[in-house]
Order: sequence, then C-alpha cells, then structure tokens
Amino acid sequence: MEVRLALSFSDDNKVGTVQPLDDALMVTLRIEWYVVRRILVDQSSGVEIMYPDLYNGLNLKPEDLGSYDSPLVGFDGKTVIPKGLIRLLVQARSEVVEVSIIVVDAYSPYTAILARHWLHAMRTVSSTLHLKVKYPFGDEVGELIGSQAMARQCLVVAIKH
Repeated sequence: MEVRLALSFSDDNKVGTVQPLDDALMVTLRIEWYVVRRILVDQSSGVEIMYPDLYNGLNLKPEDLGSYDSPLVGFDGKTVIPKGLIRLLVQARSEVVEVSIIVVDAYSPYTAILARHWLHAMRTVSSTLHLKVKYPFGDEVGELIGSQAMARQCLVVAIKH
C-alpha cells in the first residue's frame, strides 16, 4: 500500500502568527551554503531575483553572470535592466535545487525573491495566510516557517525608502 504525503494547511498552522495578517511570506534559506535572510517567497512572480546586498555578500563578480537582456518592471513601476543571470544552489533542510536567478541593481528591502520556478522545483505548497512553505522531504513533510517580524520590518524599511 502506497502512502502519499498531504501538503496541506489547517488553522493549527497559524499558531505563532498574529492574526489577522497581511504580511509577506519571508523565509531564511541557504544559498550557495550561506544562510540568507529576508527572502520573499512570491508565487505570483515568474522570475527569481537577487538584489545587491546578496550579490555582494556572496562575493559574486560580473564574470560570474551570464547574459540576460530582458528588462524587468520593479515594484515601483520603473523599468530595471538586469546585470545578468546566475545559477545558484538553494537549500531548504537537505533539499537542494539549482535555480536561475536574475541579478538586478535596484533597491529592495529583500535580499532575494524566490518565485514559481523554485516553488515548482522544490514541489512546494506555500500559504501566505499561514506564513509557511511545505514540501515533500523523504517520507515526511518539510516546512519553512515565515518570519512575520522580518516581513513587517521590511515593510517599514520600504515605506521609509
């Protein structure tokens, strides 16, 4: 008999959050073996993005980037020309996937945005209501817990900027 994992959410998954909430889903992951905070999980975005803080923190150089010449539209509605594209390892627990990330030189309170490509590669289900990401992890369900405090701090920083 085959047992299938259920990636689902219930009211019990809201424990530890201040409700009602309208916070972004912000997580901490390892990227290229470095612990990276302030990562926005955005299931409505079609591309993964890296901002200057992370680019510099990973000691990446222009020669590490492949070309990517399609302009993007930022949160402020302005067009952003990417610096390039890089493939990096993103790790949640012992699950590691390689992700193509577009590097932009623009202000953001986030260090990175992980979008549908990462969500699909990890086979995740995310919930902004519960501030969690769940994914199959062997015979278990792995779980990333979002930080409500980090999301609110990023919102304050973005408003001040």
